[in-house]
Amino acid sequence: MTKSTRRDNVFTIMKSPLKSKPLRNPGQSVDEHITDLITDDLIPYFFLAGTFIVVAILEWQRWATNSPPSPIAFTGMAIVALLLVVRKMIIVRKKIKALKIGRDGEKAVGQYLELLRERGAKVFHDIPAEGFNLDHVVIDKSGIYAIETKTFSKPDKGSSSVTYDGEKVLVNGREPDRNPVIQIKSMSAWLRDLLKESTGKDCKPRPVVVFPGWFVEPTAEARNSDVWVLNPKALPSFISNSKPQLESDEVEMLSYHLSRYVRMGKEQ
Repeated sequence: MTKSTRRDNVFTIMKSPLKSKPLRNPGQSVDEHITDLITDDLIPYFFLAGTFIVVAILEWQRWATNSPPSPIAFTGMAIVALLLVVRKMIIVRKKIKALKIGRDGEKAVGQYLELLRERGAKVFHDIPAEGFNLDHVVIDKSGIYAIETKTFSKPDKGSSSVTYDGEKVLVNGREPDRNPVIQIKSMSAWLRDLLKESTGKDCKPRPVVVFPGWFVEPTAEARNSDVWVLNPKALPSFISNSKPQLESDEVEMLSYHLSRYVRMGKEQ
């Protein structure tokens, strides 16, 4: 973003000192979605209701002063507009509540992953792609990890657990609308293609799904799966205890290219 200032009758063009965009934060795309809901879906209704309310007040004032126009029609429109706003507020509030739960889950996972920086790992959040966002990526000597966060509300009473059999996930005995195992495999393949195209090195990222706040129970079959399904508290240990696969210079090289992609986005 540039800015013009005037000094001594001479215009000087000011520009940002940042050469590229900063890296993204955990849950940033969700925050952007929440902002869009408020500005695009809610605020116009407030303006609509406010307009009719002001008109209704003016009409009542004219009625009180014996002016010809009747305020009844405008009052009816104001009431209808107000009811529309209330209805929209309820809908948007529910959406925002669900989005905030997901955002807070991503932030919590991000905080666990930050612990890996102490061992030289590179941590990225909210990687934008075509039609989706990859919540987290970790590039470590033990490999590359594509991480999807699933934050589900828990029941007030009773047990709360996630079961994983190597192919599908059950949340309290029920399958989610979208299979997170298939989802993260697709995201992991996208990340693999991105890094291969950018670096020429073919690395196979480990697909990982984490469920903040849930007890995860893998079955015996899950041990042979390429996909990890975990509580995020366990993820740093899983990564740290895995066998080394990358040299330090490879971690730096892969991180540089992913960082460049995130900063430049579609501009590169």
